Amino acid sequence: QKYAEMNYDDDVFKYIVQFNDEYCIDAFAKGISFALNFKEQAERFMNKKYDDILQEIKAIHKACNGKILKVIIETCLLTEEEKIKMCEIVTESGAEFIKTSTGFSTSGAKFEDVALMKKYVGKDVKIKPAGGISSFEDAEKFVELGADRLGTSRLVKIIKG
Repeated sequence: QKYAEMNYDDDVFKYIVQFNDEYCIDAFAKGISFALNFKEQAERFMNKKYDDILQEIKAIHKACNGKILKVIIETCLLTEEEKIKMCEIVTESGAEFIKTSTGFSTSGAKFEDVALMKKYVGKDVKIKPAGGISSFEDAEKFVELGADRLGTSRLVKIIKG
């Protein structure tokens, strides 16, 4: 069973399940943030099975039926070469967003990752850094580097005081 990350932004808190090789998406979702199984992803990278990753994301994107798909690549677990390859794969898959992190791994968004993504994703793929964005200065820098949307709950808490 594969599943999407629990995602609180954009009122999207939905899931995907795989059943008989068909992906089903909650009909009320505006979109989904999908985190690949990172153990499987590491094995696929080691064995250079990039097409397996691409086909999985394409299947999910097709099942989205016009809804937004954000692919979380968990940059903190990837080498620079793997990050570049994931930018290429996400672009080719047709997904609307590439996202740095779930916010639950060893690290969140980093400036250098957003700059790298901006350089390597296609023009139709939006970038969403997430996890660890804790100041307005950082938020501005991420936007300057190419972020289209930010995944942060800390700034909301700062605004609300």
